Amino acid sequence: MCGVAGFLYTHQETDDPRGIVSRMAESLRHRGPDDGGSWVDEAAGVALGHRRLAVIDLSTGGRQPMISHGERYVLSYNGEIYNFIELRDELIHEGVRFKGRSDTEVLLAALETWGLEAAIERFVGMFAFALWDRSEKTLHLARDRMGEKPLYYGWCGKSFLFGSELKTLRAHPDWEGDINADALAEYMKLGCVPAPNSIYRGIHKLPPASILSLCAWEAPGHLPEPCAYWFAEDVVSHTTADRGTLADDEVLDQLEEVLKRSVRRMLRSDAPLGAFLSGGVDSSTVAALMKVESHAPVRTFSIGFHEKGYDEARHAREIARHLQTEHIELYAGPKEALEVIPRLPFLYDEPFADPSQIPTHLLCTLTKKHVTVALSGDGGDELFGGYNRYLWAPRVLKWAHRLPGQVITQIAKGLTTRHIALARYYEKISPLLSKSYRIEIAGEKILKLSNLLGAANLDEAYERLRAQGDASVCLHAQRDSESVCAPKPVPRVLHSAERMMYRDMVEYLPDDILVKVDRAGMGVSLEVRAPYLDHRVVEFVWSLPLRLKLRGGEGKWILRRLLSRYVPASLIQRPKMGFAVPIGEWLRGPLKDWAEDLLRESRLREEGFFHANSIRVMWEQHSCGARDWQFGLWGVLMFQSWLDEQGR
Repeated sequence: MCGVAGFLYTHQETDDPRGIVSRMAESLRHRGPDDGGSWVDEAAGVALGHRRLAVIDLSTGGRQPMISHGERYVLSYNGEIYNFIELRDELIHEGVRFKGRSDTEVLLAALETWGLEAAIERFVGMFAFALWDRSEKTLHLARDRMGEKPLYYGWCGKSFLFGSELKTLRAHPDWEGDINADALAEYMKLGCVPAPNSIYRGIHKLPPASILSLCAWEAPGHLPEPCAYWFAEDVVSHTTADRGTLADDEVLDQLEEVLKRSVRRMLRSDAPLGAFLSGGVDSSTVAALMKVESHAPVRTFSIGFHEKGYDEARHAREIARHLQTEHIELYAGPKEALEVIPRLPFLYDEPFADPSQIPTHLLCTLTKKHVTVALSGDGGDELFGGYNRYLWAPRVLKWAHRLPGQVITQIAKGLTTRHIALARYYEKISPLLSKSYRIEIAGEKILKLSNLLGAANLDEAYERLRAQGDASVCLHAQRDSESVCAPKPVPRVLHSAERMMYRDMVEYLPDDILVKVDRAGMGVSLEVRAPYLDHRVVEFVWSLPLRLKLRGGEGKWILRRLLSRYVPASLIQRPKMGFAVPIGEWLRGPLKDWAEDLLRESRLREEGFFHANSIRVMWEQHSCGARDWQFGLWGVLMFQSWLDEQGR
């Protein structure tokens, strides 16, 4: 895993391009502490930089930027090509000779031998790379299918900048950093800035599964549209249209083989390797398959919290004991959170407000002390129907549409204003309820229910459930605050819960979950691999009918069946918790002084990004326990912290 940096410049008076690109790359040292390099062609006006985290071929044979054997291409690449051994064998058969053992050399040889798009179609992995074609004087930027690895780009003056994180673009002397008011509104609604926008005007994220090509002679400011090479909507439409009629056990056998193959290839590493283990179905399945496929003892890592309703570590401990992994855990609390929070703006590099960024960073920090590579269960919820909303949102909406609108409005209002009192009452009676009626973090669930009521259809219900805050608190958004987050089109063949699953896969997963994991892992020089995001796994799982995912009032039916081949059902039959932290409670307690300083009314008015009165009302209501505004406030707090990091 590595960091990519570079620029094209159309003004030949640029001083010291090698020094500039080296400084850009140096800002990414956390992504690649093991090595670094630069390559410059002043006549062509191009500079590439790189930082390396050595995982495959730990020698200097994997150093970048790397020049192809025929010397036509120069590459700066971040990621892993999991099938590089198979590709290497193909290329050797075609006459290619290799100097080292790195997947970088294989990737570059594949690009030179088969061409850009033909090679990318063969890659199984996560990647973001910059490829300079010396013959055509063209720069190609490319990103993996699911959006695991990031790549930013844009024009600043007469320079076209690109890099793995925004901080590398800010290291260029032509940098212009005007905040995009519409992106800020998107962020306040979703808790992240969705692609293709970034928090800065004129700077973009390359969308997943796409290539952007820019010729050196293009006029400054010209920005071609990225071209897709893999289409999630086509995968979904084609596979759902031709679902097989195999028996459940036959499908289960096929799923096991598909996942085993993915895990097997992701175990390829010359550096120490382990796995995250939350005790949930996704990570437990990955750990179980690792145990089968690995020739070495499996090391697993988990993090827990002492607060009721937030601790999954005890479940992870039970799974690890059964699988006989070498298990390490860490219990964290407000003290550890306070130590992490000052680092979040640097790590995430643009405003990011998913509170699970805190435990994710703590988990990555713990894991990095022991290994360099960790496998995760990311993608399991989106593919197999793991989020609770897939089950109850269609049911609630169907029930709500049977009632008069005024009644629904009153019910929603009552749930919103009294959710804290209702949650406390639920806590008292929950021990009397059967396990199937017990839920964790009841207050948050009640708020989600109140927000869902009144939605006109399932797509609107999804958007309400995804929302973390309210874009209307922003002062300068140019578009209607209700439409700043334009949804991606959903294939017509999808109905009910599958519509939400698809949108989570193409929106929530790359814009939130994978951003969180990439920055948390790379912030401590840890590579995180996700077996469920192998595109062949994605294509196979979408070929399965919904009844194999949602059945009997629970999600991940078929994945649970698979896990039960390795782990007793008694260890996995429990309500879904999610990777959450008690931010709401901490903001009323140990984080209160920190938050108060960032939410000072005089400061909010002076900076001019938010309606100060609205933010202060939210803060006062939350502080006294009258309302739970933890997610909306966390979005403001992360933005304010980010502003401080930028020195504004």
